[in-house]
Amino acid sequence: MIEIRHSQETRNSYDVIYLGESIHQMDSFFIWVCSLLSIRQGMRVLDIATGRGQLVRFALQRGALAYGLDFSYTACKIARKDSWGKIVNGDAQLLPFCDQYFDVITNFGSLEHFVNMDQGIQEMVRILNPNGIVCLTVPNTFGLRWNVQIAWRTGDVDDDGQPLQRYGTRHQWQSLLEKNGLLVKRVLGYEHERAKPHTMKDFFNYLKHPRRLLSMLVVAPLIPVNAAGQFLFICERCQ
Repeated sequence: MIEIRHSQETRNSYDVIYLGESIHQMDSFFIWVCSLLSIRQGMRVLDIATGRGQLVRFALQRGALAYGLDFSYTACKIARKDSWGKIVNGDAQLLPFCDQYFDVITNFGSLEHFVNMDQGIQEMVRILNPNGIVCLTVPNTFGLRWNVQIAWRTGDVDDDGQPLQRYGTRHQWQSLLEKNGLLVKRVLGYEHERAKPHTMKDFFNYLKHPRRLLSMLVVAPLIPVNAAGQFLFICERCQ
């Protein structure tokens, strides 16, 4: 697994990052995930490293009891304003929730930035109910339209400037999840910012960027899972 470290000042770094737009994902991605995971009325949902709280907002719209947690004070302020959900400022490696409480736990584009990934996964397992599911996205070392292209041009992997970044293969990520108590049930490939549009805002954004539209419609569906930019893992608790 590839690791890039810039700083030990994680919280302060993310407070600065969230004042800008560098960490962003389309609303359509979160709408798609809510449908994929069949989030519905009465479910207890936790989005770890919630950022701007988009998953929380769309889970609430489906009738779920949705929580978001983030290490960054700035992200929490944004999420509280935009999502109307229960937003908690806390450490994903020491979750402030009781055992076996949640039906669905999500964590998108964040596990690779944890100081202690093993502990973070173990905490997810601890608070997941026996029939619950965990959904995560993590970056692929050999993402064809991401790291492979960047390595071809520059001789190095992508460095987005976050305090700590890791890239792994599908096998490496799955091994990490399973050694810490999660059973991988399904793996999908996903290309960042290539969700099918579910809102007018995202639809018009694609119209402004026709290359992204072409990529989403034609290129992304042809990329095999092992060469995707990101892996989306759907997991259960190991019994």
